[in-house]
Amino acid sequence: WRTLWPFLIGALPFAFLGGSIKLPGEVYRPIMGVVLLFSAARMLWPRELKAQTAWRDPPIAGGIAWGAAIGLLAGLTGTGGGIFLSPLLLFMAWSAPKPASGVTALFILLNSASGLAGNFPSVGHLPAELPVYAVAVLLGGIAGTTLGIKLPTTWILRALGLVLLVASAKLFGVY
Repeated sequence: WRTLWPFLIGALPFAFLGGSIKLPGEVYRPIMGVVLLFSAARMLWPRELKAQTAWRDPPIAGGIAWGAAIGLLAGLTGTGGGIFLSPLLLFMAWSAPKPASGVTALFILLNSASGLAGNFPSVGHLPAELPVYAVAVLLGGIAGTTLGIKLPTTWILRALGLVLLVASAKLFGVY
């Protein structure tokens, strides 16, 4: 919780704001694609991250500021923000890799709800399939948590790198 709360204080209002802004995809996709590609390359790079051996809690003001930036980006791009928060936590050594996964999962849930609330007036209603999506998220969370506990840290970092690479490719229109 000590790692998460400063980010949430900054992120939640800005995710709401970002969710209410319509930004053309041709503006944000290339920028976000480059950011995610950089993050993916760093995760897949064979050098050890400082977060694997020594980490500290984020500074409160820095966490709030980064949370605001991540919240706004997440709201604008329609993501939960985890693709931005995970690499930040690890690059800045503000969390060990395994706990970062749990922190990020809760952040995504709360930040997504805030972004959706900001976007709700333009959407008008929630999809009828929402219960199915909720069950899928729950099952994915259980599977991810189980794997995160059992797999070596290096595998988790490589998996995160692959997720970031796929997200970057999607933003560049590869698929």
